[in-house]
Amino acid sequence: MATSSGATSGATAGGAAVKKKAKVAQTHTGLVRQARRINRELAEVYPYAHPELDFENPFELLIATVLSAQTTDLRVNQTTPALFALYPTPEAMAAAEPTALEEILRPTGFFRAKARSVLGLSTALRDDFGGEVPGRLEDLVKLPGVGRKTANVVLGNAFGVPGITVDTHFGRLSRRFGWTTSEDPEKVEQDVAGLFPKSEWTMLSHRVVFHGRRICHARKPACGACPIAHLCPSYGEGEMDPEKAKKLLKYEKGGAPGQRLKPPPDYPGQPAPPLAAS
Repeated sequence: MATSSGATSGATAGGAAVKKKAKVAQTHTGLVRQARRINRELAEVYPYAHPELDFENPFELLIATVLSAQTTDLRVNQTTPALFALYPTPEAMAAAEPTALEEILRPTGFFRAKARSVLGLSTALRDDFGGEVPGRLEDLVKLPGVGRKTANVVLGNAFGVPGITVDTHFGRLSRRFGWTTSEDPEKVEQDVAGLFPKSEWTMLSHRVVFHGRRICHARKPACGACPIAHLCPSYGEGEMDPEKAKKLLKYEKGGAPGQRLKPPPDYPGQPAPPLAAS
């Protein structure tokens, strides 16, 4: 674990000087305080944090989350309208022709495996759950292609059941923040769950993922433009020059739309409305 200490100075987007962190030991109590302060400040940076997959019901969210593996939420959002227009229910999707389904899912990558998962989980929903998405983790993870990450996404955002969603972004930032040292998603989930009250788990997941997608990137985090740099024990791993760091920002932080095609009306990353015909 780590706290702020050490030498090389840099700057945040707001111009406040921040020092590069040196790794020092930290008590569990200190880690809890640091983690919860990061969460509070991320809540101020991303008050609009939410799932970036478009969905209207638990079934759509479940399918969209399965399809989001190894592709972007934007690509899924571009694909699911046609998918759900043809197959709006588990019963309809379970009866889909596999080759037709594969063709629709082709843009999301790994489309044959995803088609098998979608068909399998739709069949299981039809046959075992009366055509309804179950609201329990132990039932969700029995469905083909559904692991704990997908189950927690569905539980937290369709059923209001708190859960921590450990995707690549959440795992990466959890290690950078010193919340865990593990690469195993279930261990990351367990370690982080011990730092926060259960009521915070779902929104914490959204905030951390938002930050990972927009600022704290995998290859080159925009440290010099990071609003929580003063709290981060890994500050200095990325670009520290404020002007260069600003150029690395993505989505609404970089002045571009977010990934949703049907965003909430108050979401700052929504695409501009189409121009009226002249």
